[in-house]
Amino acid sequence: MPTPSVVVWYDGACPLCRREIALMRRLDRAGRIDFVDVAQGDTSCPLDRAELLARFHALEDGQIRSGAAAFAAMWRAIPLLWPLGQAARIPVVLRLLDWAYGRFLKVRPRLQRCLA
Repeated sequence: MPTPSVVVWYDGACPLCRREIALMRRLDRAGRIDFVDVAQGDTSCPLDRAELLARFHALEDGQIRSGAAAFAAMWRAIPLLWPLGQAARIPVVLRLLDWAYGRFLKVRPRLQRCLA
């Protein structure tokens, strides 16, 4: 099994998060991502657990990324999504994605209730 190149911390208690991570696991055929369920208590991360649950985080190239940058790191580890992850390296694209992610966080509680 290859050594994961990205570590992703996600909220396993969130139905929406579980669905998205399930899709990413299927797309990650090479096993390049280590998915860590923060809700299970296994944080293995220097960040506070509450911070991990409030916003998406990933470790790429020794750097912890959050929000849209964390999604982009995950995308870069998956060949099918690599172009999108690369596009997010462009500052204006990353700012736009982060803005959209911020808007999503505001409606996330309602979406979680719908999927529960």
